[in-house]
Amino acid sequence: MAEIINGKELAKKIRLQLKQKVEELKNDGVQPKLSVIMVGNDKASEVYVRNKSKACNEIGIAFEEYLLPEETTGEQLLNIIETLNQREDVHGILLQSPIPKHLDIREAFNYIDYKKDVDGFHPINVGKLAIGEAGFVSCTPAGVMEMLKEYNIEIQGKRAVIIGRSNIVGKPLAQLLLNENATVTVCHSKTQNIEQIAKEADILVAALGKPKFITANMVKKDAVVIDVGINRTDDGKLVGDVDFENVEKVASYITPVPGGVGPMTVAMLMRNVVRATKLSII
Repeated sequence: MAEIINGKELAKKIRLQLKQKVEELKNDGVQPKLSVIMVGNDKASEVYVRNKSKACNEIGIAFEEYLLPEETTGEQLLNIIETLNQREDVHGILLQSPIPKHLDIREAFNYIDYKKDVDGFHPINVGKLAIGEAGFVSCTPAGVMEMLKEYNIEIQGKRAVIIGRSNIVGKPLAQLLLNENATVTVCHSKTQNIEQIAKEADILVAALGKPKFITANMVKKDAVVIDVGINRTDDGKLVGDVDFENVEKVASYITPVPGGVGPMTVAMLMRNVVRATKLSII
């Protein structure tokens, strides 16, 4: 039976460390601040923004949100981002996705000052990750790496398979694992023989957004299984991309949903805000 990787507990530990760092910054006369922009009224986004606000409050980071109507124009959105870029009291800027279809999310991400890009989506930060330089890393992949390290899971020389190639999770995580000397394969909707490839993984990451897609017969004995998926079933239950009950019997380590990767994503965001604050005063 697999050992459960408890993201909730680890996130709590990280938040406590960050709280202390925020206190030190405040003693030096600096108040870390995160500004979140949300366009439209996506219900899931509202929950995510609430969680971020709560985490900021707990750690001592000032939080402000811009709730923009659905019909906001691209120009209006970029004007708000530019204002936040210029404000010295704002250290982190986060544009909550998704945004309405008529807006260009890539253009908006690119407009955020890369030194305040606490989501790690700006091309400069993506490029820094690709060449192994320090920059802001996307929060979910950073959280996954933190979990692997906390549980002393060997990465170097291991075969890692990621199912899902999004810019938010799959691609940056592939780069992070590669930087730690893993041999990385990324599978996607056009990949053939996914089951066979998944079964070769020492570290298997599911990040495709399909409930219980990873079944026990796709998992090598004693593999480490990281479930990034968050899906809501028809009866309102939260489940991951992994068939937890059955895969748990095969894997050596596994992350639950909820209580696995999710809390770590928010903890890494908080860490990025604290880091951005420190960098702003160097």
